[in-house]
This record gives sequence, C-alpha cells and structure tokens, in this order.
Amino acid sequence: MRYLFLLNPAAGRQDRTALLDRAARAALDRAGVPASGWEIRRTEYKGHARELAAQAAQSGEPVRIFAAGGDGTFNEALTGASPYPNAAVGCIPAGSGNDFLRTFGVKEEFLDLDAQLAGGEVPIDLMDTSLGLSAAVCAAGLDAQVALGAADYRRNPLFHGESAYLLSAIKQICGPLGRRMRFEADGQTLEADVLLCAVCNTKDYGGGFRAAPNACPDDGWLELVAVRKVSRLKILSLLSRYKKGLHFAGQDVAPDLAPYLIFRRVQRLTITLADGRGPVIATADGECAPVDKLEISVRPGAGRIVLPRGPYERFTAARAAAAR
Repeated sequence: MRYLFLLNPAAGRQDRTALLDRAARAALDRAGVPASGWEIRRTEYKGHARELAAQAAQSGEPVRIFAAGGDGTFNEALTGASPYPNAAVGCIPAGSGNDFLRTFGVKEEFLDLDAQLAGGEVPIDLMDTSLGLSAAVCAAGLDAQVALGAADYRRNPLFHGESAYLLSAIKQICGPLGRRMRFEADGQTLEADVLLCAVCNTKDYGGGFRAAPNACPDDGWLELVAVRKVSRLKILSLLSRYKKGLHFAGQDVAPDLAPYLIFRRVQRLTITLADGRGPVIATADGECAPVDKLEISVRPGAGRIVLPRGPYERFTAARAAAAR
C-alpha cells in the first residue's frame, strides 16, 4: 500500500501546508510506513489534485490518496482516482466548507491523521452532472448563489466557515427570488417556481445546511429537495429548519412543510429553466458556474473513499445492520 498526501495551500483562510506536512510525516512514522511508501505533494493550480491523483492510481498498485483542502480539493482527487479500483481517497478538512465529511462524522475525526491511516475503504455512489463528477450535492438557485457569494466573505478575516455562508444567505434573500424550473425525474415531469433545489448524494452542503438528512451515499439513489417560492417572511423560518434538517419527519417531508417543498428519490434528473430569464447559478461540491440546464445521474459504487477508524467502524456497522 502506498500513500499520497495532496496539500492545497489555497484552501481555508491561510496556508496550512507546512503544518499538515509535519503532521502527515509524524503520523506515517508512527504507523511504521517506510519512506519509500509515501509521498507528499502541494497542489499548484486548479485541477492539479485531479492530475496527481490519476498519476498515482495509474500504476495499478494499491494507493490511498488523502486530499487536504476543501470539498473542491477532495472532489478533484476523487475525480482523478475514480476510474481506478486500486485507489481510494480520504478527506482531510483544511477548507472553509468540508460538507462531505459531515455525512460520516465530525471534523475532529478527519483531522486525526493516525485515525485516517488506521481507517478503512468503502465504496460510494457518485453523480455525473453538467458541472462534472460530484460526490456530495449538486444545487441550483438561491443555495448556489449563497455558495458563490460566500467566497467574498471568506476573504474577510472576521468571517469563515458557516458564518460566511450565513452572511451570504442574508444578502441573497434581500435580492430577486425564485425561478421557474422544469424537473424531469426518472420519466416524470414537474414544473414549479422554486427558490432553490439540491440533488443530494450526501446529507449536507453550503457550510452545514442539512438538505437531505436521510441521504445514503451508497444506496444507488439521489434525493431531490426543492423549496418552492415563498414570501421573505416565510423564508426565514423555513431556512432555519432546512439548515438543521428539521424539514423532514422520518423518511419524508414534515407534514406542515409539504406545501412548500418538493421531494423525490431519483436516479436520473434533468433541470431546465422555464422562465426565459437566462442562466441560473449552479454548484457541485462547492464549485459554482452559470447554467441553462442541469443533467444529473447516479453512478452506483463508482467512488472509493477512505474513512478514519471511528467513522469507518460506524458506517460499516450501520450497513451490516441494515442488511440483516
């Protein structure tokens, strides 16, 4: 087994690669990994993590690739490694969002590099989207505009992480709201005025908004959650529950919120704009772009990830219990 650590100096509020480099070397030494069995690289430009991950996997030798950065860095490494069954990718949270890991555990568990090296590999589903491969959430509308705007606040040393997303959300709510969208999901069509929509492989996005509290990243399904256009007064209470995952009761939308939400479990989805107002901002794993149309489909078991020891044990135990 070989180990590759990819450190993104542009992730987060400051460059932490020197600290991460020392921590990785110490953890590898404690784990008894010989110097010939690991490599540490700093990424130098957008897309570099994808290239380095693909190069490491192409040898055919088993390799675990740890991406230290945000969700974008992790996505790049997973995209590069996904064609190779000998490669698995782990997430070391050094960015501002790091929403992917929330489905499996907490940030402190993923920052424990000893636990990372002692962890295990699990297969997960991935999404093919118009914005590229996605492991977590692809969204369009207000939520994607919030993600785009959060980048401006993250440059301010007073704001970071969830606070940047919350400030961006407040700003976006004060602007124009709602788009007419057409959803074609597994052969069924629905058209509605919506504030935002999220297609979820995992539970969280946008700095900790729990859009799909029941999403399972290895069940072969995606969860579409869309919020219909409502008044600004209603938005405040609705988004408060949406952030905490309280818009669901059990496996379905809470009954009192049913008039305001659209929920479907899907495997293939096309979202088109039906109001003639031009493109909408969309996001996949934190990367934002304007689109006129979104096509999303699930690729069951197409990704392989490394989970730290604690999250790995919980995840595999839960899957074993569900199979009984």
